[in-house]
Amino acid sequence: MTPKQCRQARELLGWTQVQLSRAASCVSNTVKYIEAGNGCPRTPSLAAIRAALETAGIEFMAENGGGEGVRLRKQNSAAGTQTT
Repeated sequence: MTPKQCRQARELLGWTQVQLSRAASCVSNTVKYIEAGNGCPRTPSLAAIRAALETAGIEFMAENGGGEGVRLRKQNSAAGTQTT
């Protein structure tokens, strides 16, 4: 997950940095640090933030010629749940 993907995912969900940090059980400064691209964050923190975003419905797309990005999983209209 890149800093840009983290920011984009959070914006898609309409979350603040504080809301993301709570969902990931980390301090809000960690989210600020990651989104700013400062250095190399600890792997457990990065994994927790990514997992929180994925649990909320974010899909991460790798750079594969089309560019890196994020998107929301599609909603299953019959059940009202998100699917992949």
